Formats: sequence, structure tokens, C-alpha cells
Amino acid sequence: MSKLSRRSFLQTASALSLIAVAPAVQATAGTEKFSRADVIARAKALAERPYSARSSVPDDWLAMSYDQYRSIQFDVDKALWAGTDRSYNVDFFLPGLYFERPVLIHSVVDGISTSVPFDMDRFNKHPEISPKLSKEGALGYSGFRLRTDLDDENHPGKKTEFCVFQGASYFRAIANGNNYGLSARGLALKTADPEGEEFPEFVSFWLEAPGPLQENMIVHALMDSPSVTGAYRFDITPGNPCVMDVEATLFARKDLTHAGLAPLTSMFLFDGTNHQRFDDFRPAVHDSDGLLLKNGHGEVIWRPLANPTRLQVSSFVDENPMGFGLMQRARKLSEFADLEAFYHRRPSLWVEPKGDWGKGAVTLVEIPADKEIYDNIVAYWRPDEPYAEGTRVDLEYRLTWGEEPVPDLPRVINTASGAKIFGDPGRLMVIDFEAHPLFEADPDAFTIHVSSPNLETRDGILQRNPETGGMRLAFSFDPGDQTHVELRAQLRKDGAAASEVWLYRWTV
Repeated sequence: MSKLSRRSFLQTASALSLIAVAPAVQATAGTEKFSRADVIARAKALAERPYSARSSVPDDWLAMSYDQYRSIQFDVDKALWAGTDRSYNVDFFLPGLYFERPVLIHSVVDGISTSVPFDMDRFNKHPEISPKLSKEGALGYSGFRLRTDLDDENHPGKKTEFCVFQGASYFRAIANGNNYGLSARGLALKTADPEGEEFPEFVSFWLEAPGPLQENMIVHALMDSPSVTGAYRFDITPGNPCVMDVEATLFARKDLTHAGLAPLTSMFLFDGTNHQRFDDFRPAVHDSDGLLLKNGHGEVIWRPLANPTRLQVSSFVDENPMGFGLMQRARKLSEFADLEAFYHRRPSLWVEPKGDWGKGAVTLVEIPADKEIYDNIVAYWRPDEPYAEGTRVDLEYRLTWGEEPVPDLPRVINTASGAKIFGDPGRLMVIDFEAHPLFEADPDAFTIHVSSPNLETRDGILQRNPETGGMRLAFSFDPGDQTHVELRAQLRKDGAAASEVWLYRWTV
């Protein structure tokens, strides 16, 4: 599987044949009644027909340079519902460049759906940079962003953007005070499989017009790909955090042998565990630094992310998980020293399944990357049993963008590794746990549990860290000729968990 460039992953996705312009996906001519059941019916009807590709925008739109594309900016004064008392405005994105096929967008007012036609007059052009573009062909918007009145002291009385839907089935959001970082997707198919990944795509949206004081926004989406169709409903409430309640109904057009539910996509280049591979003044570069899980037994697990030299896939087998997500625990500017990217402001994203998700595994894919422009981390739930052709799948889950959930136990705040300098040969692992009331006890009150299925680890040492106020656990192991070692550590007190479980995969 290739790396996903922030500017080019959509080019990869659009290289796949995408959805046909058929009656099930055509924009409404005029108006008609609308409900979520209509989107489900469209998805079902679409799945019963052979898949075919829809038209691309004209070649001159695809031939634009990045600077030319960026020179054509949406005029926010011409946003959907601008100048009204509705609590949201919607801005649209231009097609072309990496966005080969446009989407269809509808406005829903009082249960009546009306298409939103493509209008180039909504965009401002740069007189010297913007190219002249053809006006005929399969033109339409490539996506949209949502703006509303947020509790933003820097922009009082201004509708501020917080959520974007654009490209394949990708979308992203931020909590108040965040900068954009990781993304979510409607569905992942065959991620890291040898034959290549399939990218389902949202092809049509319905935006429910909000009332003047309405805090949430409802977005419906129709999804299609060669293997599956789907109907999605997003109930989005911005703030701190930003919360999305998602309902998804999928129809398998083919056997889905490797489906990724509630997939998340992020970037991890380096931190203190692998900084030696990068000649960079910054101490760390990442949108997320760990995978957090709360499994069906209530066990809390922290798995620091890695940028491996070879593709890595990790599976955390479970049944009815309570939650999982990609977290950004590094929250100080000094931890990145980046005055432009502000990685310390990137959101964490937590997935909370609703209902019975059955048996499966939280799956983590880590792809080698040499630049921060690549999204090289994917996490999702993979069901234990494949979905057979013709199967209908109904899912519900909540996405929470912002800070991670309030922890039940002391969290890991740093992982470091290095060669063992004195004594027996081997490697030294150092784990810092945050300050916590549990750590008011003497270090001798805790039991250290360190293990590995690959080899024998040496006894750990627990000390109070005066810099953090928490505890530091250090232990060593000798990998010998092994190229990778799985490690596990946890603190316990009086027989009960006194920290989250730390899992780590050491590789050469």
C-alpha cells in the first residue's frame, strides 16, 4: 500500500472508477420530499445494479496547478443560507486538480429537497494566476465546509468553519481552539491488502437547513464504490468537543472480506523514539501520537504510534469494544517547536460504538513515510466475519473531536527507547506516567508487570519523576537477532490496575 499524500490521496482515490450518474444518484430536478429512508432506498437500489464510473470534470480543470487551483477562492458572502437567520452557512469547494469527479449537493428545507446547482460566480478569481476554464461538461462542487457561530473570542459574531467533507468518503472536524489534523472516513476497504485499497466515495449530500437557534447540523450522504453502497446520517454539534453521531446503512455489492468500520486516518513522522532517522530541528512531528482503546472488558490500552521502515499491521482482538481512537497527547508547543504547523493543537478523535458490534479487531496500519505531507496511519474496526454479497449492515457510533476522553487511570505521557549503556547488552525502555492521585503512594506500593511473548524482559524500576509529578518505569530487554519485539507493561496496586496498559512494538 502506498503512502497517502495530503495533496494527492484524492488523486489516488479518483483513479478508481467511481459512481455512475444514474437515477439513484442524480440531483433532484426541482423539489421533492426527503427523508433518511429515501437515501437508504437509493443506496439499496444502487447496490442492485452493476457499478459503473461517472463522468470526470473537463481535462483543463484537472490540468490546473496547485497554485492555480488555490487562486480560485469561494466567496463566503455567497454561501448557502448566507444573509438568512439560519444558524449555519455552507461554503463549497471547486472541482478539478485532485478532485476529478464532483458530488451532488441538495438543500433540505421543511422536508423538501432542492438541488444546489454549480455556480462559478460563487468564486473569486485571481486576475493573474487563475486560468480560464471550460464552462461545459460534468461540473459540480467537490465538497463543502460548515460554518457557524462558535464561542470564539478571536472572531466574535462571525461564523467560523469547523468541519469539511471533501474527497472520497473523507471528512474532518475540529473542536474550539484546534487546528485541522487527522481525518475520518465513511468506510475503508482492503486497507494494506496486496491487491490495493478501494476507496468508497460520497457521491451525493443532503444538507438539512437549520433553524435560527439550532446548535446541531444534519448531513446525509450517499456512498458508492465497486464493492459497496451506503446511506449515512451525520448529526454534528460543534464546540469543545465537536461531536458527531453517525448512522450508517451499508449494502454489500460484493463479498466484503476486509471492511474497516469507523476508519481514522492520521500522520506520524517522528518523536523521541525514532528522531535519529530525521535531520530536523523539531523534537517531534505528528498529528497523532498513539492509539487508545477501551476494550469490551473495560481494559484501557495505549499503543504509541510508529513510523516503521516496513509496513506494519496490528490487530487488537475484541468483542463489542467500548471505544477506540487516535490521540494527540503532546499538547505543549515546546514538544514540537513548530510555529507554523502548531501540531500541539491537532485534535484527538474518539470512536464510541453503539449497539452490538460483535467480534472483531481494532486494526492499526502503520505505513513507512519520509515526509509529513503523507497520512501514513490508519485505524478502524474490522469485523471478525466478512459481509457476504447482498448483506445489509446497520451501524451507529459517535465521533468526538478534541481532547481525549477523561481517563479512568493514569495515562502514559511519553515513551522513549535507547541502547543500554552499562551492564548486559540490550535495549532500555522508559515510560512516563502522568501525575495522578494514585501516585501519592510510595513507588514500592506498586507492582510492575512487564512481559513479552517474544523473549524474557528484565525487572523494571519505578521512580517518581519530579519534572512531571508522575511515575517513570524503566526496564530492559535483549532482542538478540530478532527484528521486532512485542512489549507490554502496566502498574498495579493492591491487585487492581494503577495505570493503563502500555503496548509497544519495537523494531530494528
